[in-house]
Amino acid sequence: MTLKSAPLIACLGLLPSLAACGDAPAEPPPLTEEALAVVSADPGAPREELARAVDELFDPEHLGETRALVVMHAGDIAAERYAPGYDANTRFVSWSMAKTVTAVMIGMLVADGRLRLDDSPPVPRWQRPGDPRGEITLRQLLQMRSGLRHTEAGDPPYESSEVRMLFLDGRDDMAAWATAQPLEAEPGRQFEYSSATTVILADIAARALTQSEDSDTRRQAVDDYLRTRLFRPLGMDSMVPEYDASGTLIGGSLMHGTARDWARFGEFLRHGGSVRGSQLVPRRWIDLMRTPSPHAQHYGFQTWLNRDDKEEEHPLFPDRAPDSVFAAIGHMGQYVIVSPEQKLTVVRLGHSDAEQRRAMLREVADIFELYPAR
Repeated sequence: MTLKSAPLIACLGLLPSLAACGDAPAEPPPLTEEALAVVSADPGAPREELARAVDELFDPEHLGETRALVVMHAGDIAAERYAPGYDANTRFVSWSMAKTVTAVMIGMLVADGRLRLDDSPPVPRWQRPGDPRGEITLRQLLQMRSGLRHTEAGDPPYESSEVRMLFLDGRDDMAAWATAQPLEAEPGRQFEYSSATTVILADIAARALTQSEDSDTRRQAVDDYLRTRLFRPLGMDSMVPEYDASGTLIGGSLMHGTARDWARFGEFLRHGGSVRGSQLVPRRWIDLMRTPSPHAQHYGFQTWLNRDDKEEEHPLFPDRAPDSVFAAIGHMGQYVIVSPEQKLTVVRLGHSDAEQRRAMLREVADIFELYPAR
């Protein structure tokens, strides 16, 4: 044995103590009592590992600002934490998570017989003779493949359909602005994510509920329907939907609710549209919401899917959770992520830019990996 080989052999003989050779990863710092306190006594996963995963989500340096996190497992709160200045009574803006709520409302109206999935919906300007937009179906709108010229992100930003509709020339009658846009593709041929499309769905809901063009009447009809058919049965008492000046629900962007109420909505979806044994929307409708669009494997009916479609920037984490996972996702990092196989609903609300969201989603995936699929 040469002197040069002696240190190597010494290290090999001390494999359980490789830290002495400088190769072992550093031990993570001990968890604080505060970090452990946000996790329940029986969270359905290793308690300390879950507490650490939750704690890391509240590190603002790389992940942006996590303002609220609720982890529910098998119907119980496994972990719940809020950033300073926020608590269980804070209403958080949905941004595009509202789209998934709108899809549930449309499903209820289809179940009521007020709308038909593969018919041209009641959009008056599209019903004029010779208008090619009359070929657009309700299903195509739900799957974001209407063919309308709706550009969600424009350059410059004020040229985007969303900004123009919400804040500029379309803001007083958003549905009129959205439905007036011309076709840029044959209906059904291509996927294009669009908040304007969801506003059209919200207008269709109002027209299915009332023939009135009066803004107050339209607003009240939709608000009553949402509260009596969805929010109240789920116990989502904090929910505040917003409407434009014409009385159309801003169904693609603006609903406000507590983190717990967003978790209740996720649990309702996890249970296939039922709550406490009462089927509020047909289970088949929830299945359709989770069925990939013909032109986007990662999107269903106003709902994001954990399906790997080789997208460079996937909105979820198909490599780290079952492909049955689905989500309502909103601007700047709002998430309600549901995994039926894992009996899991995770709500993350906050403010993160695109780069921060990529890192933040990796941390959320750590939580999912703590729960085995059944």
